[in-house]
Amino acid sequence: MFSLFKKKKIIPHIKLYGVIGNVGKFKQGIDFSGQEEIIKKAFSIKKSLAVAISINSPGGSPVQSHLVHDFIRYQAKKNKKKVIVFAEDVAASGGYLISCAGDEIYANQSSIVGSIGVIYSSFGFKDLIEKIGVQRRVYTAGKNKSTLDPFLDEKKEDIERLKNIQLDLHKNFIDVVEKSRSEKLKKDIGIELFSGEFWSGNKALELGLIDGIGNANDVLREKYGEDIVIKNFEKSKSWLARKLSSESNAEKIINTIEEKSIWQKYGF
Repeated sequence: MFSLFKKKKIIPHIKLYGVIGNVGKFKQGIDFSGQEEIIKKAFSIKKSLAVAISINSPGGSPVQSHLVHDFIRYQAKKNKKKVIVFAEDVAASGGYLISCAGDEIYANQSSIVGSIGVIYSSFGFKDLIEKIGVQRRVYTAGKNKSTLDPFLDEKKEDIERLKNIQLDLHKNFIDVVEKSRSEKLKKDIGIELFSGEFWSGNKALELGLIDGIGNANDVLREKYGEDIVIKNFEKSKSWLARKLSSESNAEKIINTIEEKSIWQKYGF
């Protein structure tokens, strides 16, 4: 029995689901520390024909996106494995950046793909606290320490500094996409690929952001045969995290709203 099993064609299948960079305590988002061992194990299967990755993420932390992307590419090179990525509901922003770790990218025709851009959002409460008679008192060492404080007036120089940082991050994102997709991108059809816009899977294929339409089971069996064994690898929530979450009700509500707001940008 054991020798027969060894002859099976195995495809490790990593599942990356959620916002990138955990939101709140004990969340199941995508981050490097939570995925490092899972990715290592998947790539360590010596007889595997390739490594498949399914991603369902609206994005999040640029740093964690780069860390996960780079580690996948490192493991692919080290273990000489082809990487095939499958976008599910959403592979947008950092979710698409991680997808670019694939040698090939597939999506459903109705997947949301793209959003190659950088966003920062906040609120301004200055008028509100004045209305209710609250004074904001801030003391800093370093004149720019209170940059973009939501309880103070916006300053033009603060916005310019933030914009410069965003431009740097955007360039880093574009560099990853261009290196991964190289001549596959269709830049000559009158659509700005790096504007932060997102598209359906069908349109993403037309633009060269993905390589085909299809789901993991169908594509992998078409490529490697009906007798393959697809072995899933994904982050599981620990018993301790389920039982001992110390978030207050207020924290849970805020974190849920924050997480849902990131997802719903790409919903219907």
